[in-house]
Amino acid sequence: MDNEKPTAYALIIRTDGSFEVIDWPTENHLLILYKGIGCTHVDAVDISRRLTMWIDDTGLIDGAPVNRAATILYAIHKEPHQHYHGNVIITGGVDHEGETLGLSTDEISAVIEFHLTFTNMDIPSQRTK
Repeated sequence: MDNEKPTAYALIIRTDGSFEVIDWPTENHLLILYKGIGCTHVDAVDISRRLTMWIDDTGLIDGAPVNRAATILYAIHKEPHQHYHGNVIITGGVDHEGETLGLSTDEISAVIEFHLTFTNMDIPSQRTK
């Protein structure tokens, strides 16, 4: 019997529109958020019950650029009330103990498809070398 836990992911969306899929392990979430966003203070923004956007808590004050893709992602789900600044990380919701969940392969694929569709980003071509 296979006791291995399913792999979970998170998505970094940068201010230039580029993105990166990262592994979402079962621990050290805060360190992963700090490194991925490039900050020392984070805040969670609930996009939906199953999507959380992690932002640089001082991004606006520090003059980080607007993250157009993050702002659009939020606005599609809820009435927008601000622009989001700096890089963000998208994770799943929380479990019954309040622990942040990663995204499944299907969920991460849906968020990437959404990102590419609504931000008019070019899909990167395959690297041959």
